[in-house]
Amino acid sequence: MPVPTPLTGVVPPVCTPLTPDREVDTPSLVRLVDHLVAGGVDGLFVLGSTSEAAYLTDRQRAVVVDTVVQHVAGQLPVLAGAIDMTTPRVLDHVRALTGAGVDATVVTAPFYTRTHPAEIDRHFRLVARDCPVPVLAYDIPASVHSKLGAELVLRLAEDGLIAGLKDSSGDEGAFRGVVLGKRAAPGLQEFSVLTGSEVTADSALAMGADGIVPGLGNVDPEGYARLYRASLAGDRAGARAEQERLCGLFGMVTAGDPARMGGSSSALGAFKAALHLRGVIDCPATAEPQIPLSSVETERVGRHLAAAGLL
Repeated sequence: MPVPTPLTGVVPPVCTPLTPDREVDTPSLVRLVDHLVAGGVDGLFVLGSTSEAAYLTDRQRAVVVDTVVQHVAGQLPVLAGAIDMTTPRVLDHVRALTGAGVDATVVTAPFYTRTHPAEIDRHFRLVARDCPVPVLAYDIPASVHSKLGAELVLRLAEDGLIAGLKDSSGDEGAFRGVVLGKRAAPGLQEFSVLTGSEVTADSALAMGADGIVPGLGNVDPEGYARLYRASLAGDRAGARAEQERLCGLFGMVTAGDPARMGGSSSALGAFKAALHLRGVIDCPATAEPQIPLSSVETERVGRHLAAAGLL
């Protein structure tokens, strides 16, 4: 379906369930999509960081996109990450994704190579020129080593090249700068400003964000839908209460022992362990070389679910 302008609400970055031998588990992926739709989400974002897109082969990426697009069948907009190191590689992904029928693409700045801000600007202009569906910029400097400044984002938006921003930078001052820039420009009212934060979504919505892209939304889509609806209704106390419950649930991302695994292994492992414990997916495996959670660490995840009323 066409992407609403602006895109609003809860648009979770969909986990990619894997089999024990690390192939895409399409029956579990379908169940996960149904779980999210039943939870009241407003769109789906596949092949982002929470989807483990960086670990998937092009063949596996295609399986994910085809499975979700065909199963959703236009019920909700499907956004897909066209995320790679350089412009030519991103354009290859754009052609594959749009051929599969996605409704919008999500693109980061180039990475691995050292890029100047002028080259980042050129990157988005070249991608947008050749992309037949809306392009959203993805600001995730922890992964791509380049911060998308508010001035750059707003310039690209004013030129009609990007339809939105997913901000996972954690820089609330810069995020507010984009929100204020949108508010001040009559021509940007259809531009979407989305936060990728699980733990400050209520604050982002209060300052004017259009929606939320929470990885934890895989585990508790209903919670984020409630938070969004409360915020939309002006019920700040209700939104804050729901956010504080979700902050407690988000504590699961520290279940993994930092002495033996990285933060990504711990967080993505926790999301998948939670989905497995909730009966949504068949296997909590994460892609190699991430280290899986132990049984003790999985028990910690279960305690967070129980405390949040999800087990």
